[in-house]
Amino acid sequence: MRQSGSTNLESVQIQEDVVLAPYTTLRVGGPARFFVEAQSDQQILEALRFARTRGLEVFVLGGGSNLLVSDEGFDGLVLHMTGGELQAFSDGSGGLRVVADAGIEWDAVVRLAVERDAGGIECLAGIPGSVGGTPVQNVGAYGQEIASTLTRVHAVDLAEDRVLNFARGECGFAYRRSRFNTEQAGRYAITQVEYRLELGAKPSLEYRDLSQYLRERGAEHPTLAETADAVRVIRSRKGMVLAEGDADTRSAGSFFKNPAVGADVIWTLAKTAGCPVEQVPQYRAGAEYGAGVVKTSAAWLIELAGFSKGFALGRAGLSSKHVLAITNRGGATAAEIVALRDTVIAGVMERTGIRLEQEPVLLGFPSQNGHSAFR
Repeated sequence: MRQSGSTNLESVQIQEDVVLAPYTTLRVGGPARFFVEAQSDQQILEALRFARTRGLEVFVLGGGSNLLVSDEGFDGLVLHMTGGELQAFSDGSGGLRVVADAGIEWDAVVRLAVERDAGGIECLAGIPGSVGGTPVQNVGAYGQEIASTLTRVHAVDLAEDRVLNFARGECGFAYRRSRFNTEQAGRYAITQVEYRLELGAKPSLEYRDLSQYLRERGAEHPTLAETADAVRVIRSRKGMVLAEGDADTRSAGSFFKNPAVGADVIWTLAKTAGCPVEQVPQYRAGAEYGAGVVKTSAAWLIELAGFSKGFALGRAGLSSKHVLAITNRGGATAAEIVALRDTVIAGVMERTGIRLEQEPVLLGFPSQNGHSAFR
């Protein structure tokens, strides 16, 4: 059996056999063979040299909010990005320039923005995780996404040991996608992100449940801060905001992506559900999907397939508040999470012919080792 310990390098400490479950919002997963906490480019490069001399795979970990770690853990080195600085400056042309280090909590950025009356990310309030993960997934909710406000990503190239910057147009953004989780997944450790927000902008009220919530409370013309607070309440009701003592928040957020389907599929779904076509959820799909394609609700499909809130297999279950989240009911293993995932995917496929795609990244599973996107 390996002995736990640590190795001190010039600017970082390499720890051994660190259990990863506490570093994820699912609270699931075994140990990392090596583990290091880093903030700077220099610390990352030093840890990278350590890993390379030992032939280790590297995984970059942020807030752990979109990650499922295997029960066996990860036989490589985990770079955990922590802390850093959050700064904001007027750009002199009606915008607020926000510069945030990767380890900063994402919701702290949203709070800073609305305090400065800067719009563009108010609907992304309450999303768990850290800044470094936002460009990886092109994080989005309630009609907004990171791609609309991000201007620069600062990163370390793990393949070539160099520091570089990406402008928005170089990030390859699409729905829940970027160059950092597709063709170049695992190549970069993001250390800083810059956003440009609009001072004095009106809040985005594109989604019906958000606008309805505000209207019911008499907020016909809500401020950015009121909108962000409303989003947090709505997310909390769905178990999508971290809260001590609430098992529903031991999750990776939305476990399944909303699928893109042809408009004709909506008619088929209405027939399957026995409802008018206008009652089938439909959302605007990105331009990358082409004409005649819309998004539909993964949660609606899951319920159509017969899975209700709270459905469970062993210690893994669907949230009691929202079927889109798979939760750790207490002591769940990664194997139990995967079994529930596969059961839901199979059930939706059988009922609707649509195959759901999961959002969380897998670490330590046979085909996923070394996928080092920032989570």
